[in-house]
Amino acid sequence: MQLVEATKEKTKIYGSLRGKSAVVTGSTSGIGLGIAQALAEAGANVMFNGFSAPSDFDDLRKELQVSRKIKTAFSNADMSKEEEIAGMIDEARAAFGQVDILVNNAGIQHVEAIETFPISKWNAIIAVDLSAAFHTIRAVVPEMKQRGWGRIINIASAHALVASPFKSAYVAAKHGVLGLTKTVALEVAEYGITANAICPGYVLTPLVEKQIPETARARMLTEEQVVHDVLLHAQPTRRFVTTEELGEFAVFLCQDGAKSITGAALPVEGGWTAQ
Repeated sequence: MQLVEATKEKTKIYGSLRGKSAVVTGSTSGIGLGIAQALAEAGANVMFNGFSAPSDFDDLRKELQVSRKIKTAFSNADMSKEEEIAGMIDEARAAFGQVDILVNNAGIQHVEAIETFPISKWNAIIAVDLSAAFHTIRAVVPEMKQRGWGRIINIASAHALVASPFKSAYVAAKHGVLGLTKTVALEVAEYGITANAICPGYVLTPLVEKQIPETARARMLTEEQVVHDVLLHAQPTRRFVTTEELGEFAVFLCQDGAKSITGAALPVEGGWTAQ
């Protein structure tokens, strides 16, 4: 009986976004891909975004279109360029008719001491990790207001809540994402739109994998020490958060059961910020 009820509950969630359309930035790998796939499994049309060639995603898109009976699209818009971001949103409207769900996930990282941190890296991280979210939200809010429904999910980080050394631009950008999320949530609260920031801990994505040798150099540690003594040491569970967990959480935030959750910083980080 419990198994039957659990199956019914999962069916209720997965398929519950039928007719909704989503844009997920930075969704060719890692967290973004996990969230995009989860939204597709839930029945939403999905625009993927990343630097991959569109043909690299043809097989996945076709499989989702057939198995989930949805529409998909792909944009290789550069999230550091305002005009390309606007073009991506226009492409999503052309493909799906509207944008109901926006997931701002695109992000880049650089690990280095503040006194030698390259100015070009600072500018790039602020542009992609923070300003891009402003541009996408600004573009979709008017139509969400008109329809009286919308979900804005910003993938922040545990670093939106706490700092770590050698990550000045990333920590600054993610703190900014959280402030942006709270402000937007207040502005759209009476229009049936929610805006929330998911704050993941360490997930073994290409972005984190790239940080391991950078952190090893900055802290004069081995890469193995970085994984066990720096990354997983921060998370009491002593394991990486998975993209599947984040995908399911994002789907939940799109449900009616989450309509009173807005303006929130939602940690998914194995207890990191409880310490």
